[in-house]
Amino acid sequence: MTEFMVGFLMVFIFLFVAEFVLLGLCRLFGLYAIVQERTARVYMLFGKVIGILDEPGLHFLPAKLGVAAFFIHFLGSCRVLDLRLDQEYLRSQPVNSEEGAPMGIGIWYEMWISDPVSYLFKNTDPRGSLRANVSNATVRCLSNMKLAEMLETRHNMSQTVRAEVTAKSQDWGYQLGSVYIRKVHFRDAGMIKQIEEKVVNRLRQVTSAIKQAGANQVSVITSSAEREAAIEFAKAAAIRPATLGQALAEIASEPAVSEALFSVLETQRILAGGARFTMLPSGPHARILADLLATDTAAKARPATTS
Repeated sequence: MTEFMVGFLMVFIFLFVAEFVLLGLCRLFGLYAIVQERTARVYMLFGKVIGILDEPGLHFLPAKLGVAAFFIHFLGSCRVLDLRLDQEYLRSQPVNSEEGAPMGIGIWYEMWISDPVSYLFKNTDPRGSLRANVSNATVRCLSNMKLAEMLETRHNMSQTVRAEVTAKSQDWGYQLGSVYIRKVHFRDAGMIKQIEEKVVNRLRQVTSAIKQAGANQVSVITSSAEREAAIEFAKAAAIRPATLGQALAEIASEPAVSEALFSVLETQRILAGGARFTMLPSGPHARILADLLATDTAAKARPATTS
């Protein structure tokens, strides 16, 4: 049993290694090639392109390249290109508006390789050339536009740049995708400061106008309330004597109630007046005590005379 397991393991290892060696020899002699998703293989022999594989999957090279597939890896070369979508953003491209304002435009665009042969042989740096072409088209096509139009019509500006660059990029093997103006801004610091000051002053004016309108509204409401209050107070003052007389007439109809009311009112007036008074006991000596108190008060009130 042990010898069987050892033999089985050795056979498995041998077949595993043999598979890699066999597949490597098949790739070396050009029997097959595997193309990954969104990639392209360009086969060149003696400086000439003899085949392009851009469909993902397993390909039998002799059926695609003929007899040259068996020695393409020895006498030729294979270039693998990435066909995936790529994107780039160019910041603050300098342009001037029709009014002479120095503006900066940030433009974002997508691209991918559409023609591998043109990409490899028509331009030594197609990506850099496309970047320069987009930048030049942005400056050339978007300069001298009205400032309001430059700040508002980003979609139209994006379409203009894309139409300008697409034809040239296709000659270089690049396909230009979406183009979008992402940012439009002022480049001059002094102009930015002046705009900020104008905005701040405008906000102050609007705030002052709102406050004044509120104060005016409050004044109107206050005046209306005071006028209505004055009318009501005048009405109350007009009917007060009649109401008071009617109440006194009703009180006077009851002598006991009238006497008690006027006694209380008299006492309240005396207490509210702040006058000093002295309470004397009753009896035979009350008159003498009153005379003495009156004499003492008069002596204190008389001014002192000098001899």
